[in-house]
Amino acid sequence: MKKILLASAIALFAGLHAQTKFGVKAGYALSTLNSNDDNFEIEGIKASMESKSGFYVGGLVEHKFNNKFALQGEVEYANLGGKAVVKAYGVTVTEKLNFNRIVIPVSARYYATPELGLYAGPYVSFRTNTKVKMEVSGAPSNQAALNEGEKYLEKTFDDGLKSTEFGLFLGADYTLYKGLFVDARYSFGLTNMIKNPVDGEKLKMNFFQLGVGYKFK
Repeated sequence: MKKILLASAIALFAGLHAQTKFGVKAGYALSTLNSNDDNFEIEGIKASMESKSGFYVGGLVEHKFNNKFALQGEVEYANLGGKAVVKAYGVTVTEKLNFNRIVIPVSARYYATPELGLYAGPYVSFRTNTKVKMEVSGAPSNQAALNEGEKYLEKTFDDGLKSTEFGLFLGADYTLYKGLFVDARYSFGLTNMIKNPVDGEKLKMNFFQLGVGYKFK
């Protein structure tokens, strides 16, 4: 009897293990900060928010319940944020806002075919650090003054924005060969990132990711 139970336990463990895969992934990220007052023009001064290119890298674990349905969890380090552009009298000041974050997405997956997976779910992200890079075009610039401005903005964002953000995402991946796959997804933030908003001000972050990965058997 013991041998039968042991054999059953081994078979069950082997079956569960066969349905669980670990993997790695990395790629390109295009992120945008959206505010309800991020674009304005007054007396020759024009300000706007633009998208910023970045990257992400991370790992994943997927558990398949059957050939069609699975659950996947991930941990990523992502360089996100946006760009603030201010133009006045022929001078342009660009502030590249790098919001580096740890992103933890959890998704429910449906395999439309053995190669094509569709998924959606929630994510939570945590701030690691904030880096700002200021550039001036159209006029001479003082590098020391720019450095001071960058430090001031970094402290302002760290003090004024929440360290945790929640959102939803959806996407698809396609297996090219064995464990090698390509992946594309869009994530949209639900959290108002401003700690103490005044007059209903809001700041949210959306980002698109395109990359490659590999799932180990």
